[in-house]
Amino acid sequence: MRAQSPSRATAPTQARAGAVSVALLGVGTVGHAFLQRLHHLRAVDTGLQIRLVHVSNSRAAVSDPEGLQAGEARRLLTSAGDPHSADPATALHARGGTAIVVDATASDAVARRHSRWLARGVHVVTASKLGRGDALARWREIEQTRRHSGAHYGDSATVGAGLPLLRSLRALREGGDGISSLAGVMSGSLAWLFDSYDGLRPFSGFLRQAHAAGYTEPDPREDLSGEDVRRKLLILARASGFALEAGDVEVESLVPPSLAALPRVDLDGHWSELDVPMRERYAQAYRRGERLRHVARLQVVNGRVRAKVGLESLPAEDPLANGCGTDNRVAIWSDRYAVQPLVIQGPGAGADVTAAALLDDVLAIARH
Repeated sequence: MRAQSPSRATAPTQARAGAVSVALLGVGTVGHAFLQRLHHLRAVDTGLQIRLVHVSNSRAAVSDPEGLQAGEARRLLTSAGDPHSADPATALHARGGTAIVVDATASDAVARRHSRWLARGVHVVTASKLGRGDALARWREIEQTRRHSGAHYGDSATVGAGLPLLRSLRALREGGDGISSLAGVMSGSLAWLFDSYDGLRPFSGFLRQAHAAGYTEPDPREDLSGEDVRRKLLILARASGFALEAGDVEVESLVPPSLAALPRVDLDGHWSELDVPMRERYAQAYRRGERLRHVARLQVVNGRVRAKVGLESLPAEDPLANGCGTDNRVAIWSDRYAVQPLVIQGPGAGADVTAAALLDDVLAIARH
């Protein structure tokens, strides 16, 4: 598929062939890691002209069609203007060539703009699960707009921090395989928590460690509630050919109502409310010689799709019971993998691996 130019109303008269303009939205842990990788890329002879022309966060934005220094972008934001007054597409289209928006935010408002950028011929690369993992109508809009405009949608960072999960599912389907089921440990933060938790020390202490290491979402309740994993399962399900609505996925939340109602700033003093229920769940699994793992499952049973997310007690020999650290581990059953599943495993959390997946998608689009 050939990448198209921006719409006629906004395209410059002379596009610079081979030039790639990038706008980065979000400079938190993942966005900062992306900037560092982009900065170091300048020392590598890729044969590509990649120009950072716009950077923004929720408070400020800075644009320069001639290019910004990736290593200086965060500093420039400290004295920049209102982010709502700067459209990244303006800077992207100023010099022509390939235009790419990189969404490293967790913003629903930004995710709503994905299809608008695609419609203008701007490619979108994202770590946000709110585009393809939220409302089915939004997923359909992105798919239809992407096909119509010819713009690419790079989403390898949305599930598994760049592990070849989506690529493998799409390749299987393109090869004529039907996906019959899939199951996986899909949260790097919860993988680390339940791999580390020993039932002796407080669960809340491990949760604080995971948050400090950047494994969890900014609000760890998104991980513990299962909502983050629900979105990942929806992305994988839709890539497998199952157009599920969010409500089609049964989710067990590990967040008690008392914690769910608290303001985010008050959470740290109340994480201990998780200690007793987690110790009881661990003890039950330990007595059976099993291991606690947070699992997402999708199965086709008698033509019906069943999907669920929650904490499971697994035998030690189960393919999902192993793995270590933040490893994601996903098993895929299809026509060719009917008896023995295809298992994909690797680090599934962390700013650096997520940023690497974003840059990989940018480079793939640029080379295309």
